[in-house]
Amino acid sequence: MACLVIIASAAGLAQESAPSLPYAAVADPFRLPEGVTFGPVASVAVNSTGQIYVYNRGPHPLMEFRPDGTFVRFLAEGLIQRAHGIRIDRDDNIWITDVTANVVLKLSPQGRVLLLLGAQGMTGDFHPAFKFPLFSEPTDIAFGAAGEFYVSEGHGGKIARVRKFDRNGNFVKSWGQKGTNPGEFSLAHSIVVDRKGLVYVTDRENGRIQIFDADGNYLRSWTVTGHPNGLNLGRDGFLYLTDGNDGKLLKLDLDGRVLGTLGSLGKGNGQFGEAHWVELDAQRNLLIGDVFNWRVQKFSPR
Repeated sequence: MACLVIIASAAGLAQESAPSLPYAAVADPFRLPEGVTFGPVASVAVNSTGQIYVYNRGPHPLMEFRPDGTFVRFLAEGLIQRAHGIRIDRDDNIWITDVTANVVLKLSPQGRVLLLLGAQGMTGDFHPAFKFPLFSEPTDIAFGAAGEFYVSEGHGGKIARVRKFDRNGNFVKSWGQKGTNPGEFSLAHSIVVDRKGLVYVTDRENGRIQIFDADGNYLRSWTVTGHPNGLNLGRDGFLYLTDGNDGKLLKLDLDGRVLGTLGSLGKGNGQFGEAHWVELDAQRNLLIGDVFNWRVQKFSPR
């Protein structure tokens, strides 16, 4: 079985020598309405008040829960074809990507559509008549300090890139293409921006995390053996990475050193089928979306 190792520098810490993170798995952390289940859970996010949003590929793709796991409501009913990425901005707006409809949606905290990027059923670079950007399977969104945002794109097909927009949703620039060279992507899967404005992108099928400046200039990469899926910059200033191939979560510093791991492949409590996405709440609980096991795993600090 493949294990995940990050090589950031000669001083990089391999996974095998990293300690287990001091967390305990929480059994059945969510209370769903009677007769309702999650589908494959693509992603999960937490807002400023601790409300939890689970984005899944079942009949109710977007669900809201209180911090204790009590169900609140369904959102965006009838709007989503295939869930992938979800993020919450500083105003608690909910941003989601749909890899089948080829759109990015910004929803208010109440669930109203505030912004639509892309066009359902259309892919490519720009709309031939109206010239607004089109997407090809957008995967994730990340936010800059001034309200600008970035969309990683290309879950399949010939396109793999990052698109940058200003705070009003106007297209600024793009970078990247399909390939294996520095600055290219096989599958740009997840994206985050750190406090310095650096952009981190998991290039899943190339087994690496690539790092760029805010203008898309390639800076460096961290080589990964495995499948780097979801990436999150936690409230604690550390990076959290899911490996869908080995059923692992890794905690990293901003130099790429592995500080700790948790999880394994399986269907038991604390195990993953495919660890796809990760979120850290204000109490340092880890919430991990699992595609193959159709659930969110919650881990609380010991």
